[in-house]
Amino acid sequence: MWWTTKKQVTENTLSTQQHDPFAALRFRNYRLFTIGRLLLYLGYQMQSVAVGWELYDRTGSALVLGGVGLVQVVPIMALTLIAGDLADRFDRKFTMLLTIWLLSFCSFALAILSITKGSIFLIYSCLLLIGIARAFSKPASDAFVWQLIPKNAFTNAATWNSSTFQFASVAGPSLGGVMIAIQGGATNVYILAGILAFLCLVAVALIPNQKKTLSKEPLSLKALSGGVKFIWKNQLILAAITLDLFAVLFGGAVFLLPIYAKDILHAGPVELGWLQAAPSIGALIMTVILAYLPPLRQAGKALLLSVVGFGVATIIFGFSRWLWLSLLMLFLTGAFDSISVVIRHTLVQIRTPNDLRGRVSAVNSVFISMSNELGGFESGLVAAFFGPIFSVVSGGIGTVLVVVAVALIWPKMWHLGSIYED
Repeated sequence: MWWTTKKQVTENTLSTQQHDPFAALRFRNYRLFTIGRLLLYLGYQMQSVAVGWELYDRTGSALVLGGVGLVQVVPIMALTLIAGDLADRFDRKFTMLLTIWLLSFCSFALAILSITKGSIFLIYSCLLLIGIARAFSKPASDAFVWQLIPKNAFTNAATWNSSTFQFASVAGPSLGGVMIAIQGGATNVYILAGILAFLCLVAVALIPNQKKTLSKEPLSLKALSGGVKFIWKNQLILAAITLDLFAVLFGGAVFLLPIYAKDILHAGPVELGWLQAAPSIGALIMTVILAYLPPLRQAGKALLLSVVGFGVATIIFGFSRWLWLSLLMLFLTGAFDSISVVIRHTLVQIRTPNDLRGRVSAVNSVFISMSNELGGFESGLVAAFFGPIFSVVSGGIGTVLVVVAVALIWPKMWHLGSIYED
């Protein structure tokens, strides 16, 4: 039954229900974690829209607006490896509670600054604290979630993890924008984000402490680099992370959507919103489909071919002059990306020892942050010199070439069957 507790559902029972789309959600602790993270993601996405809208409305400066992302990504880049070591050394649940509390506090602080028209410096200070909280929260939460379910539910859990993120990516900005339009300001968005973060705090607090063996390795540079060394030695994990890094780096069509909407598709702001939402909608639908499908028997081929599909859809989008074709291709990029994300996350977690999961998750986070930020810069730079069409199409071609290179350098990836195989 839906409300069955973890003690009542044994691994043997679960193994006979491999096609159960709700396998991971049948564990109470995982349900609490997923509900809490959904609320946190939703609030964060709403708040991101509010911050951007308010800062640009107050200053009219693109530079101030650009600083929003920079001030949050710098602490993630700088602190993630330390945060990963902390996640392997100390209680992950306690770390999560502290960081979620800080996120809630910052949301309420932004609400006060919104009411009082506080300085841009103070707003940036809150955003910097949010970046610090996210830097420590992600490795701890990514490692903690896999303690709540047996290994044979990892793939199903990865699909639901992705689903919650994509749902928040679609619903959060929409809700935030509607609230700002109705109320004429961003204050209540910050307040709601703070409340949602507090509810996430309650959900995580209700999860019993997990007695798992953590790292007892002395604190040192060697310990901090343990995640990097593990990934380097595990060729399949290295191949999967490399594939994701360069695919996102080259396939950054989403960063040029405002140019495509206005100058190429000759569309307005409403159509731009559809274009921006299309990848997340495709990803959300695909994760639900994956939850209902049996475990992949040829995971390596599925991973490589899904990234090829991502690249091909990007190329077609680059050449498209028809809005509906562009929407379809962006939808497909999100769907294909979702397949690769689920496979990669499951592969990384299932082959990583518990005492290294925090550091490996931290390294993975750095790669994701680098690829997203550098991908946007690369797309913009190429577009500035050669035009947006060349930037998008060449990026799609580059993505396909990366798949070929990964398949040649790491041939074991192509022959990988079930993710659960050694």
